Amino acid sequence: MKNIIALLLFSFPALASFAQKEKLAKVVAGFPVNYEEDSVGTYVLPDPLTLNNGQRVTNAKTWMEKRRPEIVKLFEEEQFGKAPQRPSDMHFDVFDKGTETFNGKAIRKQVRVYFTKDTTHKMDLLIYLPKQTKPSPLLLIINFSANNSVVDDASVRQGFIWTKEGKKIPAPKTSFGKINVDTFVTQGIGVATVYYGDIEPDFKEGFKYGIRGAYLKPAQSYPADDEWGAISAWSWGLSRAMDYFETDKDIDAKRIALHGVSRLGKTVLWTGAKDPRFKLVIASCSGEGGAALSRRNYGESINHMTDTSRYFYQFAPNRHNYASDPNKSPVDAHMLVALMAPRPLLLQTGDTDYWSDPKGEFLAAVAAEPVYNLFGKKGPGTTVMPQPGDQSLLNTLGYYMHAGGHGTVPSDWAVYMTFLKKYL
Repeated sequence: MKNIIALLLFSFPALASFAQKEKLAKVVAGFPVNYEEDSVGTYVLPDPLTLNNGQRVTNAKTWMEKRRPEIVKLFEEEQFGKAPQRPSDMHFDVFDKGTETFNGKAIRKQVRVYFTKDTTHKMDLLIYLPKQTKPSPLLLIINFSANNSVVDDASVRQGFIWTKEGKKIPAPKTSFGKINVDTFVTQGIGVATVYYGDIEPDFKEGFKYGIRGAYLKPAQSYPADDEWGAISAWSWGLSRAMDYFETDKDIDAKRIALHGVSRLGKTVLWTGAKDPRFKLVIASCSGEGGAALSRRNYGESINHMTDTSRYFYQFAPNRHNYASDPNKSPVDAHMLVALMAPRPLLLQTGDTDYWSDPKGEFLAAVAAEPVYNLFGKKGPGTTVMPQPGDQSLLNTLGYYMHAGGHGTVPSDWAVYMTFLKKYL
């Protein structure tokens, strides 16, 4: 496993730099970081099963019709920001309608999704489906790399990526995060990918080039305090991908799963919470702002995330209101996790990813389990943290922790496939 981690850090220079600079830093962006369990502090989590009027939720119907909408609204206003509905002038260009590839095992499709009539804002979907006559379930991966970089397929359209300096350049032919298409199609599952930068670039001024800029009102220079941050924008783009899947007769749109890592783990969590059309979510190391409890003072905090020198642009501006005291927030990660109920959700973490607080993610799953129980579904079923590599908690609300650090490691994919085949 040490060799795998070393290989990943060599192949993922951004993760290597991250691990070296922040994994065990005592101060980040001027704010202290705690890695000691006896210093996490005391906290009381908001009860996901108590309505705003104080009444108790005791059945699935009340959860779906009353409490769930209340919590979604809170996350929209106080954490991720409100996003617009599907644009009326959105349209699709299926420029690769189905080409046999990978030695006849797969059918490749490529789709350009135009968000606006003037074609300025768009994203490319790359899709591989099993060669079969019935509609296929599918895993959609939101990726840090352009489509042509993450598969060994020379026929994929050349993509473009954004640099940290705000320049758009051709994507290289090779990159980290390679997708093994054969693994999926031989199991009867399709796989698709989209580059998150197609939706919006991942830097402070990215909104000027991304989809959020297209929705600014004439008097606005930045989205309002309760309007969408970049995570909500990326999530919005994933829902537009689902809009396409619903039109494709070769795809079973009732069985679409999502996968994302780190900030994209936060993205798929919010997407699954907001858009119930997605059947299943696998969130990898989503950490603070994702599945890790913010009230637990461990690793990254709201202060670190919303500092203007760091990732404030990923959230609604209102999120910063809780930086100095997360206990004042009306929401926490367990409520975000609970919004997936009763659909399958796998939280995947790493035992040495201290910055993302793997225990905080586990405790969020434990606290969300009562909501799953309303539907007769199981969560962790224990308050005892599992050991690395333990696959015994792959329940509808599942938790799995590999031995290692931040992100998805090669051995995780076999666990993902087990989860997909069990529930998808």
